[in-house]
Amino acid sequence: MKKNKGMIVAFLAPAVLFFVVIFVYPIIRTLLMSFFNIEGVTDGIGLWTFTGIDNYKTLLSTSLFRTAMTNLAKIWLYGGIIVMSFSLLFGVILTSGIRFKKFFRAIIYLPNIVSAVALATMWLQYVYSPKFGLFKSLFTFLHLDKLANIPWTDGDHKFMALLIAYCFGMIGYHMLIWTSGIERISPDLYEAATIDGANKPQQFRYMTLPLLKGVFKTNITMWSVSCVGFFVWSQLFSTVTAETSTIVPMVYMYLQMFGAGNTITARNAGLAAAIGVILSLFVVLIFTICNKLLKDDDLEF
Repeated sequence: MKKNKGMIVAFLAPAVLFFVVIFVYPIIRTLLMSFFNIEGVTDGIGLWTFTGIDNYKTLLSTSLFRTAMTNLAKIWLYGGIIVMSFSLLFGVILTSGIRFKKFFRAIIYLPNIVSAVALATMWLQYVYSPKFGLFKSLFTFLHLDKLANIPWTDGDHKFMALLIAYCFGMIGYHMLIWTSGIERISPDLYEAATIDGANKPQQFRYMTLPLLKGVFKTNITMWSVSCVGFFVWSQLFSTVTAETSTIVPMVYMYLQMFGAGNTITARNAGLAAAIGVILSLFVVLIFTICNKLLKDDDLEF
């Protein structure tokens, strides 16, 4: 028995050490940093100046950070509705027995394997272009002149343009998660429901959706994580030094951590750490609410 314990410790020690160094230590250090004023992220503890919760008070009183959090909330809510709706629709269609299912699945998922830089460039140069963009040509062809003349890349419309482009790239990823959940549902359940007289919409409402509660929680959690990490798209559509319509908390945290090189912000790694803590709490809160509202313990596949 002692030999077995020794073997267990020997095999677990590298994994535990790796977990502590890579995950636990950065979490604890970031949490501690959020209560200090720190100029550089690599500064030793001796250079830290304790400020208590002043970093959090500063963030809540800063209009730029509030704008960033508002943009994050819009991306999470409006984008979530768009992405979840279309991804679920495609997931249901692709599991309904249509032909060339693998081909359509690959086409819908394709944007996820393309670089965000390439996707953003495509949208800015070839979709939103006011002269020869796809939207301009399409709406002009349909004689929708009001839509054709929308300046998608100006300050008033840039955030909506950013949201549409980002949602386009995320639908395929969440579609696969829906598909994996739908394919786990036994066909015998649908066969029994058909014999009992339930049509397709009724089967979807009373069978498919309830049995996908666990998958929905997974999708919402993953969507929340991706929204919190929203950075590249915001920077590509507009840098904060030019305008703030597309700023998100991750961009603001980057500016606080490394400095913007202008009068908008100064370097403060402690303030950046506080932003990281707030974003983490945002994800935890969403996950907790989903677990409370969507209980699937009484459901069986």
